[in-house]
Amino acid sequence: MTATESDAVRAIEAAAISRRFARGWHCLGLAEKFRDGKPHTVNAFGQKLVVFTGEDGRTNVLDGYCRHMGGDLSDGTVKGNEIACPFHDWRWGGDGRCKKIPYSRRVPLRARTASWPTMEQDKLLFVWNDPEGSRPPADVTIPVIEGATRDDWTDWRWTETVVNTNCREIIDNVVDMAHFFYIHKSFPTYFKNVFEGQVATQVMKGRTRDDARRQTTGGGPRMLGNTSVASYHGPSFMIDELTYHYEGYDLHSVLINCHYPIDENSFSLHSGIIVQHSDALPPEAAEATAQKLSDFILTGFEQDIAIWRRKARIDNPLLCEEDGPVYQLRRWYEQFYVDVADIKPEMTDRFEFEIDTTRPVESWEKEVEENLARREAAST
Repeated sequence: MTATESDAVRAIEAAAISRRFARGWHCLGLAEKFRDGKPHTVNAFGQKLVVFTGEDGRTNVLDGYCRHMGGDLSDGTVKGNEIACPFHDWRWGGDGRCKKIPYSRRVPLRARTASWPTMEQDKLLFVWNDPEGSRPPADVTIPVIEGATRDDWTDWRWTETVVNTNCREIIDNVVDMAHFFYIHKSFPTYFKNVFEGQVATQVMKGRTRDDARRQTTGGGPRMLGNTSVASYHGPSFMIDELTYHYEGYDLHSVLINCHYPIDENSFSLHSGIIVQHSDALPPEAAEATAQKLSDFILTGFEQDIAIWRRKARIDNPLLCEEDGPVYQLRRWYEQFYVDVADIKPEMTDRFEFEIDTTRPVESWEKEVEENLARREAAST
């Protein structure tokens, strides 16, 4: 490499963000939220949607504006199994067809609006988005979370927040080992990624930082570390089988990290957690722990958001060996933004990458020791 090449300044590249939104199932949150007999506004995929549950118990998602004269259906009323427009009382069914116009002898044949496929599973509501307009294929599924409907697990603790950036930023975290130490004050000791088909998995083991120890259960046994197996199933729904290791017992939990795009520059970020009861963690203690873990996780998201708020979008990140397969992850992610016919094998073929944590662990152990030494010196 010549001196000119080595001294060249690397420019940040960032193409314009597409207004095309990812194909796949997107979680809108707890299904119960939409069962109050009222219409709900959801701003997603660059437009307004209306969500309502009819007398038959089915939750429906339609385009938010009436095709008659543009009334806002989320200001309307649920009548039977239809949403009634507040402007002229046109009644729209969950299939997108106008079922009734009270003042008219007949409904126009072309009285149709867009109906979005929905799915309820594990007490959560999902909506399907596809820029090509196709229905969800039978083989594109979200795995059932067994603990979500079992009596020996807690109820969901759920949070929602709006993040004003493109949702690719959160996806990049799948491969970003180092940020867990610097942003979240955790200490990864093992880190591996596996991408295959529509699933991207992060396997991580870690221990507590002695200079920044946080107890998720308040007093009691010391938390020694955790094991996390976190998989995105499609572009926006991550299931994390998360085990916290305490002195004397393990705490088993399932963490949901999911989102849906509001537009190309913002997304609605959700998290949910359930905790399994055990002899060491009976029901009442498990519920309290689930709430503390939820608060803990929300704090972690706030730490990420603080970075996203100020950082630049970058399509050509300059990487070192320990940064993980950023470009491979983005190729996997691209499959959800192109037509099905344009999905290439490199987007879906199995890919594995395990980071050698020897150097990071040595560096981080030294930093922790220096932090503790400074803290001890300051206290004397």
